[in-house]
Amino acid sequence: MSAFPARVEGRDAGDVLLYALSTCVWCRRARQYLDSLGVAYSYIYVDLLEPAEMDGAVEAMAAFNPRRSFPTIVIGGARVITGFDEKALREALG
Repeated sequence: MSAFPARVEGRDAGDVLLYALSTCVWCRRARQYLDSLGVAYSYIYVDLLEPAEMDGAVEAMAAFNPRRSFPTIVIGGARVITGFDEKALREALG
C-alpha cells in the first residue's frame, strides 16, 4: 500500500485524518466509530507503507502527536485526538 492517504466518503466534517496501524485494535475501533458517524475522512495505515513513506508519515504525525502513539486523529489540521476517545470524537465531529 504505497498510495496514501486512503479516503472514506461521507458528510463533510472538515478535514479528518487518521494515522493508524493495520494491526491495532484501537485504530480499528476509531475507524469503525468514524464510519458510524458517517463523516468523510482519510486514513493512513503507517505500518503498510514503504520504509521511506513510513518515515515521512511518522514525522508528519509527530508534528501533531510527539508521543507517536496510535491512533492519532487530526481534525481541521489543528485539533488532535490521540487514542480511541469516543466522547472527544463525538464532540469534535457530531
